[in-house]
Amino acid sequence: MELIRAPRTRDINPADKLTIGMVQMAPVWLKREATLEKVITAAARAGEEGCQLAVFGEALVPGYPFWIENTNGAMFNDPKQKAIYARYVDEGVVIERGDLKPLCAIAKQYGMAIYVGIMERAPDRSGTSLYCTLVYIDATGTIQSVHRKLHPTYEERLAWAQGDGHGLRVHDLGPFRVGGLNCFENWLPLARSALYSQGETLHVSVWPGGLHNTHDLPLFIAKESRSYVIACSGLMRTEDFPKDTLALEEILENCKPVLASGGSALAAPDGSFIIEPVADIEALIIADIDNAMVREERQNLDITGHYSRPDVTRLMVDRTRQSVAEFKD
Repeated sequence: MELIRAPRTRDINPADKLTIGMVQMAPVWLKREATLEKVITAAARAGEEGCQLAVFGEALVPGYPFWIENTNGAMFNDPKQKAIYARYVDEGVVIERGDLKPLCAIAKQYGMAIYVGIMERAPDRSGTSLYCTLVYIDATGTIQSVHRKLHPTYEERLAWAQGDGHGLRVHDLGPFRVGGLNCFENWLPLARSALYSQGETLHVSVWPGGLHNTHDLPLFIAKESRSYVIACSGLMRTEDFPKDTLALEEILENCKPVLASGGSALAAPDGSFIIEPVADIEALIIADIDNAMVREERQNLDITGHYSRPDVTRLMVDRTRQSVAEFKD
């Protein structure tokens, strides 16, 4: 894994500094334990490099559902599609089972917060549906938010269930308040505003990987919010499919050599790139960010502060964890 460190462009008061690390890596596709081992190794390296926050891409553990568009995934009641989905569920992350405990231990060991994208197998919603979930682990190793993607995008709807607003939360991290969204959720103005309204100053966007996702949107979000914006992407190449992958021959016949090219980037509160999108390599990308720059850029635009008009427009957010039943004993 290549190490990329952004050059310091301005002096930073220690009270305003946060060191962030974006981990751009491929999963061991549809293998939860092996992928988690790879994540833990990368997280430990980020900790050794002094990162106070490490971020991993969307659905990284155990991987994005790349089979769907390459194996006629919309075929109804098809035995092949059922078998692949069943494998996907088997490899899903069960937080309540303790699947993330080793990663939480790394966070605690290094005093480092972690955002990681998982496919969550949720016991509170039958245990046989999967949610594209972004988990925030704080520097004590405690899971503080579990955000299930509000709406899967396009073919993702054939593998993922709809989430809810329970995880639309921000967290204090050094001089910053950090929040995060999955992939195309970052295009949703109201989802972004739910985080902005809580004082977010560092926005984390996670992606399965692709320059088409990260060449422009992080800059827009940064300029809109006057916050730093992390865009952390995954990577997936044909060689990243394990040899025992179901329908592997068909997948390889129909897919490009690179299914997800990365594109991890970091944008500053003025809407410029600190780190332009990094493509096609596994990398740990590190930068120091300066909260003073957030305050400077909000001098003329603070969209949930002095530039807001709550007497005219307001947002209502339901953060209830949705369930199909309520029991009263």
